[in-house]
Amino acid sequence: MTSTREELTGEIQGRLIRFIAEAVLYNHAVSAKVGLGASDSQFMTLLQTYGPLTPRQLAERTGLTSGTVTGVIDRLESHGFVTRQPDPGDRRKVVVTPSFEAIQEKLVPLYADQGERMRGILATRSVEELRTISEFLADSVAEAGG
Repeated sequence: MTSTREELTGEIQGRLIRFIAEAVLYNHAVSAKVGLGASDSQFMTLLQTYGPLTPRQLAERTGLTSGTVTGVIDRLESHGFVTRQPDPGDRRKVVVTPSFEAIQEKLVPLYADQGERMRGILATRSVEELRTISEFLADSVAEAGG
Protein backbone atom coordinates (compact mmCIF):
# COMPACT_ATOMS: atom_id res chain seq x y z
CA MET A 1 0.00 0.00 0.00
CA THR A 2 1.32 3.41 -0.95
CA SER A 3 1.67 5.90 1.82
CA THR A 4 3.67 8.97 0.89
CA ARG A 5 2.07 11.95 -0.81
CA GLU A 6 4.34 11.47 -3.82
CA GLU A 7 3.43 7.79 -4.12
CA LEU A 8 -0.29 8.50 -3.78
CA THR A 9 -0.09 11.30 -6.34
CA GLY A 10 1.63 8.98 -8.81
CA GLU A 11 -0.90 6.25 -8.14
CA ILE A 12 -3.83 8.63 -8.69
CA GLN A 13 -2.34 9.96 -11.92
CA GLY A 14 -1.78 6.44 -13.22
CA ARG A 15 -5.31 5.39 -12.35
CA LEU A 16 -6.75 8.51 -13.98
CA ILE A 17 -4.87 7.77 -17.19
CA ARG A 18 -6.27 4.24 -17.21
CA PHE A 19 -9.78 5.48 -16.35
CA ILE A 20 -9.69 8.01 -19.20
CA ALA A 21 -8.39 5.40 -21.64
CA GLU A 22 -11.12 2.94 -20.63
CA ALA A 23 -13.80 5.63 -20.96
CA VAL A 24 -12.54 6.65 -24.40
CA LEU A 25 -12.44 3.03 -25.60
CA TYR A 26 -15.95 2.40 -24.25
CA ASN A 27 -17.18 5.55 -25.96
CA HIS A 28 -15.60 4.44 -29.25
CA ALA A 29 -17.33 1.04 -28.99
CA VAL A 30 -20.71 2.66 -28.32
CA SER A 31 -20.18 5.09 -31.20
CA ALA A 32 -19.35 2.25 -33.57
CA LYS A 33 -22.59 0.47 -32.62
CA VAL A 34 -24.61 3.41 -33.96
CA GLY A 35 -22.37 4.05 -36.97
CA LEU A 36 -20.44 7.02 -35.59
CA GLY A 37 -16.72 7.68 -35.36
CA ALA A 38 -14.66 8.92 -32.42
CA SER A 39 -14.83 12.60 -33.41
CA ASP A 40 -18.56 12.29 -33.97
CA SER A 41 -19.19 11.10 -30.44
CA GLN A 42 -16.99 13.84 -28.97
CA PHE A 43 -19.11 16.43 -30.77
CA MET A 44 -22.17 14.88 -29.15
CA THR A 45 -20.52 15.27 -25.75
CA LEU A 46 -19.72 18.92 -26.45
CA LEU A 47 -23.27 19.64 -27.60
CA GLN A 48 -24.81 17.86 -24.61
CA THR A 49 -22.50 19.74 -22.25
CA TYR A 50 -22.63 23.25 -23.74
CA GLY A 51 -25.86 23.20 -25.73
CA PRO A 52 -26.16 24.37 -29.32
CA LEU A 53 -22.90 25.57 -30.85
CA THR A 54 -21.95 27.06 -34.20
CA PRO A 55 -19.69 25.05 -36.48
CA ARG A 56 -16.96 27.60 -35.76
CA GLN A 57 -17.34 27.07 -32.00
CA LEU A 58 -17.13 23.31 -32.54
CA ALA A 59 -13.95 23.79 -34.59
CA GLU A 60 -12.43 25.98 -31.87
CA ARG A 61 -13.29 23.53 -29.08
CA THR A 62 -12.01 20.49 -30.97
CA GLY A 63 -9.08 21.95 -32.91
CA LEU A 64 -10.46 20.40 -36.10
CA THR A 65 -10.61 22.14 -39.48
CA SER A 66 -13.86 23.62 -40.75
CA GLY A 67 -14.05 20.93 -43.45
CA THR A 68 -13.70 18.15 -40.90
CA VAL A 69 -16.31 19.79 -38.66
CA THR A 70 -18.73 20.00 -41.59
CA GLY A 71 -18.23 16.29 -42.27
CA VAL A 72 -18.88 15.37 -38.65
CA ILE A 73 -22.01 17.54 -38.52
CA ASP A 74 -23.23 15.95 -41.77
CA ARG A 75 -22.81 12.43 -40.30
CA LEU A 76 -24.51 13.35 -37.03
CA GLU A 77 -27.37 14.98 -38.91
CA SER A 78 -27.79 11.94 -41.19
CA HIS A 79 -28.18 9.75 -38.07
CA GLY A 80 -30.70 12.19 -36.57
CA PHE A 81 -28.47 13.17 -33.63
CA VAL A 82 -28.30 16.89 -34.50
CA THR A 83 -30.07 19.53 -36.54
CA ARG A 84 -28.78 22.72 -38.08
CA GLN A 85 -30.92 25.68 -37.13
CA PRO A 86 -30.63 29.40 -37.88
CA ASP A 87 -28.66 31.25 -35.22
CA PRO A 88 -31.19 33.49 -33.42
CA GLY A 89 -28.53 36.20 -33.05
CA ASP A 90 -27.30 36.14 -36.66
CA ARG A 91 -29.45 34.58 -39.40
CA ARG A 92 -26.35 34.17 -41.63
CA LYS A 93 -25.04 31.52 -39.22
CA VAL A 94 -26.36 28.18 -38.05
CA VAL A 95 -26.19 26.48 -34.69
CA VAL A 96 -25.86 22.76 -34.34
CA THR A 97 -28.47 21.52 -31.90
CA PRO A 98 -28.51 18.06 -30.32
CA SER A 99 -31.63 15.97 -30.84
CA PHE A 100 -32.34 14.75 -27.32
CA GLU A 101 -35.03 12.35 -28.59
CA ALA A 102 -32.54 10.50 -30.80
CA ILE A 103 -29.91 10.54 -28.06
CA GLN A 104 -32.40 9.15 -25.56
CA GLU A 105 -33.58 6.47 -27.97
CA LYS A 106 -30.29 5.38 -29.55
CA LEU A 107 -27.43 6.26 -27.18
CA VAL A 108 -28.70 6.27 -23.60
CA PRO A 109 -29.51 2.53 -23.57
CA LEU A 110 -25.95 1.76 -24.74
CA TYR A 111 -24.51 3.59 -21.72
CA ALA A 112 -26.92 2.07 -19.18
CA ASP A 113 -24.52 -0.67 -17.99
CA GLN A 114 -21.70 1.80 -17.56
CA GLY A 115 -23.95 4.15 -15.59
CA GLU A 116 -25.15 1.31 -13.35
CA ARG A 117 -21.57 0.24 -12.60
CA MET A 118 -20.63 3.81 -11.70
CA ARG A 119 -23.67 4.19 -9.41
CA GLY A 120 -22.65 0.94 -7.70
CA ILE A 121 -19.12 2.20 -7.10
CA LEU A 122 -20.32 5.57 -5.82
CA ALA A 123 -22.85 3.88 -3.52
CA THR A 124 -19.91 2.45 -1.54
CA ARG A 125 -18.59 5.92 -0.70
CA SER A 126 -19.52 8.19 2.18
CA VAL A 127 -21.05 11.62 1.55
CA GLU A 128 -17.73 13.22 2.50
CA GLU A 129 -15.86 11.01 0.04
CA LEU A 130 -18.38 11.88 -2.65
CA ARG A 131 -17.84 15.60 -1.96
CA THR A 132 -14.07 15.12 -2.28
CA ILE A 133 -14.44 13.19 -5.54
CA SER A 134 -16.84 15.81 -6.92
CA GLU A 135 -14.51 18.69 -5.98
CA PHE A 136 -11.52 16.89 -7.47
CA LEU A 137 -13.35 16.33 -10.76
CA ALA A 138 -14.60 19.93 -10.85
CA ASP A 139 -11.05 21.22 -10.27
CA SER A 140 -9.71 18.88 -12.95
CA VAL A 141 -12.24 20.05 -15.52
CA ALA A 142 -11.63 23.72 -14.65
CA GLU A 143 -7.86 23.24 -14.91
CA ALA A 144 -8.26 21.57 -18.30
CA GLY A 145 -10.08 24.66 -19.55
CA GLY A 146 -13.54 23.08 -19.65
